[in-house]
Amino acid sequence: MRDPQALMSTEQLAKLLGQPSVRVYDCTTYLETPPPGSDDPYVAVPGRRTYEEAHIPGADFLDLQGEFSDATTRLRFMMPATAQLETAFGRHGLGADSRVVLYSIGTMMWATRFWWMLRSLGFDQAAVLDGGFDKWMAEGQPTESGPARGYPPATFKAAPRPGFFVDKRAVLAATKERGTVIVNALGPQFHKGLDPSRYGRPGRVPGSVNVPAATLVNAAGKDFTALVDAEAKFAAQGVTRDKRVICYCGGGISATIDLFLLHQLGHAALTLYDGSMGEWAKDPSLPIETD
Repeated sequence: MRDPQALMSTEQLAKLLGQPSVRVYDCTTYLETPPPGSDDPYVAVPGRRTYEEAHIPGADFLDLQGEFSDATTRLRFMMPATAQLETAFGRHGLGADSRVVLYSIGTMMWATRFWWMLRSLGFDQAAVLDGGFDKWMAEGQPTESGPARGYPPATFKAAPRPGFFVDKRAVLAATKERGTVIVNALGPQFHKGLDPSRYGRPGRVPGSVNVPAATLVNAAGKDFTALVDAEAKFAAQGVTRDKRVICYCGGGISATIDLFLLHQLGHAALTLYDGSMGEWAKDPSLPIETD
């Protein structure tokens, strides 16, 4: 594993709880059906209710769309200005000396999204809780309920790294680059364009390969699959370490599962198409491919 500090087991976290520098965050968002007639693919609902019902002791709650995304676009979860993120993370007590643990409910993709964002800002002391809150609960680990108490405010100063996010123009150009492989993290039925898409036109970015995020997580434990299994899945689709990799999905969230494991497997040139199919499928000027 390239970066053991980026993955936290439930046992490790249980031993760290209460230490002054530790910051634990519930990152859960729920995607609900939009009202009739809406052009939006879903309604992003922060997981505050389930957080208040039960959360890891001392954990704070992060609202991805409400606090940590660009509010000037109809696309959900888009990376905002660095200054906005510095203010938001600082408000939640994340500072230069913090040891951060990120978790979510039902799927780890909300935690891996925050992990990817923090790495893009030059912060490397964040770990994803393997198996998330589901595994924590299944093991009978302690929980508490009620509103977030939060952490004392801190100063978060970003050191942004280039190349972590790309736009549709860069993706379109990459479809013609032999040294780049574009990876779709959605399910195979959506990759092939066999099922209707809530994002718009069914199908995929032309030439992209399919490594569904769901296949990189163990269904029973909700934790990451073994690295040897993940490597085999990527290699079968031509995703090798000598290539630049662009990952995408519906809204730039589940693709960070792929990116997390590719990072752990030692891939260096990794990037996320932030707009993903939420943008691509609705833009008629962009080509789309189906089986």
